[in-house]
Amino acid sequence: MNKAFVKEGDEDDDDAPGAPALPPGTKNYMTAAGHARMRREFERLVKVERPELVKVVAWAAGNGDRSENGDYIYGKKLLREMDRRIRYLTKRLENAVVVDPAVQENTEQVFFGATVTIDGLEASEATYQIVGIDEADASNGRISWISPLARALMKAREGDVVRFESPVGLREIEIVEIRYE
Repeated sequence: MNKAFVKEGDEDDDDAPGAPALPPGTKNYMTAAGHARMRREFERLVKVERPELVKVVAWAAGNGDRSENGDYIYGKKLLREMDRRIRYLTKRLENAVVVDPAVQENTEQVFFGATVTIDGLEASEATYQIVGIDEADASNGRISWISPLARALMKAREGDVVRFESPVGLREIEIVEIRYE
């Protein structure tokens, strides 16, 4: 079949599946720790995992008919997925603006990188750090700077009560503490 009629994947689409998209016209802000984690993943993929996978694919290619060679077909698929992830990481790292929360001058207000303790969510205190979209993990207390909660917290001070729209409706929370670490 002509390759024009087969969709094997968008080679020009460098976004990883399920990866958060940057809002148009914004910078890719990251904490130093998040940037280092992403850099380590990139280095591991490029220097360790990809060369090993290339060896496996080359071995499988030498085993004969490639059209019915499961090791070769699966290896090529993994290689495409890995290359896509590498392109995605390259793009994100090149466009990253690393912000070190420890050097924040105005520690009275909430800005990118702040660790904020709030009261009012599920009737107990919770602590969140405002981080870049690539390092967000709400279950570990890291929320993206573009999330509704983080946007509501921006520029607020300790003792302020802020309102934000959550999936369950309008919520009010009080800022108990702001730290920059």
